[in-house]
Amino acid sequence: MNPEPERGNRNRGAVAPESIVKQLERALESFLFASRWLLAPFYVGLVACLVFLLYKAGQELLHFATIIPTAKESEVILGVLALIDLTFTGSLIVIVIFSGYENFVSKIDVGEHTDWPDWMGKIDFTGLKLKLLSSIVAISGIQLLKAFMDLKNLSDRDLIWYVVIHMVFVVSGIMLAWTDKISGEAKH
Repeated sequence: MNPEPERGNRNRGAVAPESIVKQLERALESFLFASRWLLAPFYVGLVACLVFLLYKAGQELLHFATIIPTAKESEVILGVLALIDLTFTGSLIVIVIFSGYENFVSKIDVGEHTDWPDWMGKIDFTGLKLKLLSSIVAISGIQLLKAFMDLKNLSDRDLIWYVVIHMVFVVSGIMLAWTDKISGEAKH
């Protein structure tokens, strides 16, 4: 009797360990890739925040409309700045929703949307970070301007903190842009 055929029959049903490892690796990668959909509810939550912000903007506009007839120039400027602040915040939320969704969850099919803004779908993660920080700097600048318009109601300490916080955002934005520029140049 020849022992070779028996050994061949015994190994016929066995799976190579490398094959099992590759299957586990593919299953893990598929699971991790599918987990990106866990972010989708966060973006839905941001849409809800946009609705809440719209409500606050409506309240601010109504309040602003009621004080206009008797308002001083500084009060008008503060009212306009409050509305600009809310608008920037809403724009920031929209940028995060669309760019984040497209970068981390799934591409949005814009084929039938003729009014789709050009920047949407073209912002990578670096661009998203820069837009976010730029928006935060703009919002902080508006808060600082509002503080300067209302100096009589602020302490020197509070005003210094407004300036310090704004400068931290400005310097952070410059540093982020600079590091992204350096890393971009290193890739080329």
